[in-house]
Amino acid sequence: MKKILLVVTLGLALAGCASTEATDKDAQITQSWSVEKLYTEAQDELNSRNYTRAIKLYELLQSRFPTGIYAQQARLDTAYAYYKDEQPAMALAEVERFEKLYPQSQSLDYALYLKGLILFNEDKSFVNKLAAQDWSDRDPKANREAYAAFAQLVERFPQSRYADDARERMAKLVDALAGNEMAVARYYMNRGAYLAAINRSQKIIAQFQNTRFVEEALAIMELSYKRIDRPQLAADTRRVLEQNFPQSPYLQQDWKPDMMPWWRYWK
Repeated sequence: MKKILLVVTLGLALAGCASTEATDKDAQITQSWSVEKLYTEAQDELNSRNYTRAIKLYELLQSRFPTGIYAQQARLDTAYAYYKDEQPAMALAEVERFEKLYPQSQSLDYALYLKGLILFNEDKSFVNKLAAQDWSDRDPKANREAYAAFAQLVERFPQSRYADDARERMAKLVDALAGNEMAVARYYMNRGAYLAAINRSQKIIAQFQNTRFVEEALAIMELSYKRIDRPQLAADTRRVLEQNFPQSPYLQQDWKPDMMPWWRYWK
């Protein structure tokens, strides 16, 4: 047993030495480099997708040259490298450090944009869910946080080169948030929880009135009011549906699961 523990301990020690040697090697090789050369080398590694090496060089730069424009940019580039290396938690931490250290930086708009991107892409299957109309598994918390980052960018820097793309992503995020509410409303309808379905549908209509889910929300409300024997409220809801969606299939028959054709969502 002692022999096994000795072997394990020795193995861990060797692994630690190897890691230390690699770091020390980077430090030794770059010891005489100027800040410009160190930054250029880090950029080359980043552009070559050698993210781990790029991050090491950026960290060396920040430790040796903690002030100045290169240190600022190295912090942002480190965040971007983590983002591209699919380490969102580390990327977010770097962006937040940048915000605290450089609140007046000219690159703050990019920092907010990058923060939004990290949160927006946190779920790698998001694009597939957009195409499949599957919103129930997308974390609405991440959507709200991404929207907040993009909204801060647009509000504070409306002329930023990143503002237009941020606005487009905000529209998708609003759609996703509404879709998440709709997924919950459908779930309640299928379970016969009509009051809960009404509440969710009302939330869609009140908070997401410009999204494509309002039509179905009204249909769910109308049917729910019928099921709980509130005919006047059902009639009022139907009137709103007729006025806003005169060609709605829900005017021909009551809502039912998977009734809306997929192509009606893509206008």
